[in-house]
Amino acid sequence: MKTINDYNFENKKALIRVDFNVPQDENLNVTDDTRIRAAKPTIDKVLKDGGAVVLMSHLGRPKGEFNDKYSLKHIASKVSEILGVDVIVANDVIGEDAKLKVSNLKPGQVLLLENVRFHSEEEAGDKDFARALSEFGDIYVNDAFGTAHRAHASTAIIADFFAENKCFGLLMEQELTAINKVLADGEKPVTAVLGGAKVSSKITIINNILPVIDNLIIGGGMTYTFVKANGGKIGNSLVEDDKLDLAKEILAECKKHNVNVYLPVDNVIADNFSNEANTQTVPSDQIPDGWMGMDVGVESSKIFADVINHSKTILWNGPLGVFEMSNFSKGTIALGDAIAEATANGAFSLVGGGDSVAFVKQFAYDDKVSYVSTGGGAMLESLEGRELPGVAAILK
Repeated sequence: MKTINDYNFENKKALIRVDFNVPQDENLNVTDDTRIRAAKPTIDKVLKDGGAVVLMSHLGRPKGEFNDKYSLKHIASKVSEILGVDVIVANDVIGEDAKLKVSNLKPGQVLLLENVRFHSEEEAGDKDFARALSEFGDIYVNDAFGTAHRAHASTAIIADFFAENKCFGLLMEQELTAINKVLADGEKPVTAVLGGAKVSSKITIINNILPVIDNLIIGGGMTYTFVKANGGKIGNSLVEDDKLDLAKEILAECKKHNVNVYLPVDNVIADNFSNEANTQTVPSDQIPDGWMGMDVGVESSKIFADVINHSKTILWNGPLGVFEMSNFSKGTIALGDAIAEATANGAFSLVGGGDSVAFVKQFAYDDKVSYVSTGGGAMLESLEGRELPGVAAILK
């Protein structure tokens, strides 16, 4: 795996694809700068070597045309603040302003091109657009894991124009190493915790990881499809009635691979989907009509914690309950505590997927686990065993 550490960037221009698709408030101020901070080590390495940096990114979904709301000029001050360098901003992507500013760029300077998705050619993977972008750098660096699952011009196609002068950034290296630690090099026992609403959205992940895991903890809304498939009563809980046979097949596959499956034994249920609803705790297969499962119960949390604390490698994708509501966050918090404790005791823990990442940030677990992935879709496709175009383009 070629990374920027294999290159000296002295007097070179590094063309770096970053993922600065960051959330903003109504005044277009950045509300979460995690992705910008994640790219800083890569940019710093180039500048320290005595090179110059040209940054490419998208922001939002402008649908191939200019939209001031999605202009990267609005995040430039935050990028400057984090990098500690006055970032130069181009008014276009491959136009005259960009060309002039790239040609005038000196070692130690950073240029931020305009939103690549202002051109429809970006998402179309257009070769001519990729070629025009490629002229802005001596070495291409892909450090945008969040878009690595897209075969876009700036994330994959562009690499064809750099022969051997292409590599991964430090963030991409960390992401790929973390996933590899789970899927290939995980110290046993390996435990996967899968939550979320639907079995259908996790089936490919489950099938791909079964050969390498020892334990599978299932939580979240998809619990009730498994419970109903086993003949349990789930009341008004979320369920995929057309996936009951699939749930049975998954359980059979787990048995075939000698994977221990842990479903909640008790659930906190509510008579309404509201934080103010009436609640009670019942066995997971005895939820009365008119009530719905909202979180795992205390007994389930104890069982899960015991499994986690005996694990050496932990993958966490999906919350165990409706953590956005305080009365139904306790199960996911207990899981976070268990994973944090196991990590402190030497286990490797990887957290990925939008809701899980949102949880660990909101409840300050992000520095208590080994690694929090910055790429939702890319992370999931990696776990599904699919080739990521942005990764394959560097490796070929």
